[in-house]
Amino acid sequence: MNTANYLTLLRILLGPIFLIIYKEHTFFGIDLIALPYVLLILLGLAELSDICDGYFARKYNEVTDIGKILDPMVDSIYRISIFLTFTIPPINLPMWVVFVFFYRDSVISILRIMCALKGMALAARPSGKVKAIMQGIAINAISFLLIPYSLNILALKHLQNISYFIALTTAIYTVFSGLDYILAHRAHLAELFGKVKPRETTF
Repeated sequence: MNTANYLTLLRILLGPIFLIIYKEHTFFGIDLIALPYVLLILLGLAELSDICDGYFARKYNEVTDIGKILDPMVDSIYRISIFLTFTIPPINLPMWVVFVFFYRDSVISILRIMCALKGMALAARPSGKVKAIMQGIAINAISFLLIPYSLNILALKHLQNISYFIALTTAIYTVFSGLDYILAHRAHLAELFGKVKPRETTF
């Protein structure tokens, strides 16, 4: 563990905090008008921790194996927890959208770990990076929609419909990124599941 990894773990804590404030904001004395700004600040802190952990890892040569595994897993847990929060009113996203995000990231993580145990490294795909960016934009965009909603400028129905369209678009690309990852590494996966003979390792 080092500074970079502790910053990475911070994002796991921000997920539950986001949920609690979103659902129980009145308990903390946060009215509906102030709520979107508080949520956006939390999202900003998460993005800042993501930037800083990479910066510290490179600047102080703190790149570790656990960090390489931890960072994408924490990002996945954090983003999925935010989308899960949005299944609660007023946004009220359908649960199946969150299932798409969860299932894609879980399957890819399992495959990467299984291949790593066999000494095969599955490289990240550009589509995976785009997926992460799209999910981040979607989370911020949906949170931003709460501002006109809290000011009675945006009707509840429109808030939910626009949020659903944003999440649906992101979910469709998330499925594509998963398929792209699997197809790009089909040779390694075939070897993993015994469809081809293991390649000889030369020293």
